[in-house]
Amino acid sequence: MGTTWRNPGSVRLGLCLAGFALSLYAVHVEAVRSRDKDYRALCDVGTAISCSRVFSSRWGRGFGLIEPVLGMDSIFNQSNSIFGCMFYTLQLLLGCLRGRWASILLVLSSLMSLAGSVYLAWILFFVLYDFCIVCITTYAINVGLTWLSFQEVPEPKAKRH
Repeated sequence: MGTTWRNPGSVRLGLCLAGFALSLYAVHVEAVRSRDKDYRALCDVGTAISCSRVFSSRWGRGFGLIEPVLGMDSIFNQSNSIFGCMFYTLQLLLGCLRGRWASILLVLSSLMSLAGSVYLAWILFFVLYDFCIVCITTYAINVGLTWLSFQEVPEPKAKRH
């Protein structure tokens, strides 16, 4: 009998809940920071370790890609944290479903999150010169979800001749 650590469903639940909670926290920080520029979030440890500075940067909305293409007022130009909430919800729901199509969607959405994480990590370190604890934790969660997604892909059924 396996432990909960060996149960991929429990691990996925934990990772998704942690990612969702961090995304909600980021939404909160962004909302308060937009009203109060002097707000100092718990994740603002110093000048080079500031999540609120990262969240309020141009890359904090629509990955910095939506506004130049569709405009600032586009419905798709949402906070990255909103996309995070949607991603973790999707991962949780798809993780509850059985079937090859659900596994494929899990892998594809995980790979998209991984690509987004690499892109945002590059922006974080080489453009903003910052260290965002919340961001890096979500990147690690995304790596874990991607690994889990590949572990859970069922073998294709053998064709009968």
